[in-house]
Amino acid sequence: VQLQASGGGLVQAGDSLRLSCAASGRTFSTYTMGWFRQAPGKEREFVASITRNGGSTYYADSVKGRFTISRDNDKNTVWLQMNSLKPEDTAVYYCAVQVRGGSHYYPSRYDYWGQGTQVTVSS
Repeated sequence: VQLQASGGGLVQAGDSLRLSCAASGRTFSTYTMGWFRQAPGKEREFVASITRNGGSTYYADSVKGRFTISRDNDKNTVWLQMNSLKPEDTAVYYCAVQVRGGSHYYPSRYDYWGQGTQVTVSS
């Protein structure tokens, strides 16, 4: 599985961005997908995840109510809509595929990763 993340950029606090992650492979619909982020000097942290059919979504408390994860299995794409961005949202954002199953919240439970896209929010 190959993942290509895009959509990052430099925005001001309060602005919105929409990240995209395009996946290769015909089995996209069988994978849970996740978004993580990593700020300089910090560990990679969970942001959001979505189950295979999009029926369930999960969010970190820090983004709940501001970010929305969605997917289109026909397009092999998952999105992260980010609204009301804050400077503390600044990080490299990664999309990831979970093949094995298990907890959605830990990077170690994901099997494939995209290259990351930089999001910078200025105050």
